[in-house]
Amino acid sequence: MSYLPFTRPSIDDATIEGVAEVLRSGWLTSGPNMRAFEAALSEYFGRPVRSCASATAGLEIALKLAGVEAGEEVITTPMSWVATANSVLHMDAVPVFVDIDRATRNIDLDKVEAAITPRTKAIMPVDLAGLPVDRDRLYDIAKRNNLRVIEDAAQSMGANWKGRIVGSFGDLCSVSFHANKNITTGEGGALVLNNEDEAKAFELWRLQGVVRHPGGEQSCDISGFKANLTDIAARIGLGQLPRLKEFNARRTELAKRYFNLIPKDLGLELPIADFEQSNWHMFQPLLPLDRMKIDRKGFIEAMHAREIAVGVHYPAMHTFGVFKHLGHSAGDFPISQAVGQQTITLPLFPGMHDDDVDRVCEAVDAVLRPNLI
Repeated sequence: MSYLPFTRPSIDDATIEGVAEVLRSGWLTSGPNMRAFEAALSEYFGRPVRSCASATAGLEIALKLAGVEAGEEVITTPMSWVATANSVLHMDAVPVFVDIDRATRNIDLDKVEAAITPRTKAIMPVDLAGLPVDRDRLYDIAKRNNLRVIEDAAQSMGANWKGRIVGSFGDLCSVSFHANKNITTGEGGALVLNNEDEAKAFELWRLQGVVRHPGGEQSCDISGFKANLTDIAARIGLGQLPRLKEFNARRTELAKRYFNLIPKDLGLELPIADFEQSNWHMFQPLLPLDRMKIDRKGFIEAMHAREIAVGVHYPAMHTFGVFKHLGHSAGDFPISQAVGQQTITLPLFPGMHDDDVDRVCEAVDAVLRPNLI
């Protein structure tokens, strides 16, 4: 029986040949393929889009564009990959964590307003596992408090809010093309911007801030990043973007199969069954640890013994050492902490077959049932 990873990209032969053509061309870094990819993304979102080396770089440059300065606060969630809050630290700003809603596992908008202070400059929500944060309430809060919104949509490429593509409206929006995302460039990301002036500013920030003038002269007035996307990566993206709808439709089918086949009496807490708006980036049940004889590590090891990968996305980050100076204790965000301790990520990617889901569900049952109290 072959090993089943929790994710794997689907890259077709035409894309592989396209990458080979880029390699043969000798133009490997940012060039015509990057510009073509940005044009395709801009058409998809209906707004200016510029690519970068990662979604994290997109967040960092977005913070610069939003004018976030040292000591100012950005409200975000502790339930995300650590890059979300790290990007705030990189600006010498302060990530202000707000607990999540247990059902959606996204930032609890009821608690956001209570966290706003005179130092708050922006809100940085995360669409966990591809389920969109309530954009209506989010932007109502931002507007009433004169705050910028920097959407960490790294996981929600192709998701929608009430029929509108995430990133096609609102403020700044960072998306990811990491190898485990719904479409990939291997490594990479992009920022969806509000206008061409922001797009031009982004171009400066992503490549050292250097301006080239006629006659070979150069100037540099800002300390920019080295965050440009290569043509190699962009060519992968050009092959992936036209398949996004296909990929997400297959993810939705697989998620529905999980809901139908996971035994209800095991006590797993399933995610919200949103088959209209979510892109089903990940499928994440919560283990009933209070009913189990084994811990999460034991469960994962038992699944691995059955040649099935299980991920953990994510531990609540507020107690990580990098945030120690913020003074948080383990009980500060109890819902995030509980979800972070119970969550498991089961295999979900477009190349899976129906019987792969069957196999995972049978393994979950075989591991959990004899270990329930």
